[in-house]
Amino acid sequence: MSSIQPGDLECIEFQLGRTPRDVHEIAYRCPCGKPAVVQTPPRLSDGTPFPTFYYATCPRLTGAISTLESSGLMAEMNNRLESDAELAREYRKAHEAYLSDRDALGIDVEEVKNISAGGMPTRVKCLHSLVAHSLGAGSGINPLGDEALAALPQWWLDQPCSTEVEK
Repeated sequence: MSSIQPGDLECIEFQLGRTPRDVHEIAYRCPCGKPAVVQTPPRLSDGTPFPTFYYATCPRLTGAISTLESSGLMAEMNNRLESDAELAREYRKAHEAYLSDRDALGIDVEEVKNISAGGMPTRVKCLHSLVAHSLGAGSGINPLGDEALAALPQWWLDQPCSTEVEK
């Protein structure tokens, strides 16, 4: 985790193509040094409930994840969740860790209580959320996020993220 530094919000705006909403902290930086995953509070400043605490912003990362999603990996992961009790237990623990991280902000939002992201705790519906969780929380927390992350190419090697924002 790192605090928001000068230029980070502008970089994230460039990455997303819109003004970022209520960035709490930079949860992970790409090896190129740019923000890649942010933490977002469970209630946005406009009052909207927002369950996605770890949010991937780096377009190279999200593009690589989208390619991975189209490979059929999510269906295979869902099949394994149904048949592998140990994996299902570890995935439930990942869900609980996600909630704990978000709850640590001390912002109680009834609308998103017990809702994490990516389909946790019972299915896989978004690898973007799972990879963002693995990058933001660290390895060993989300087994399926770690697995998806390991399957990604080194997205930061070909043109570092958001070089156009450099000033």
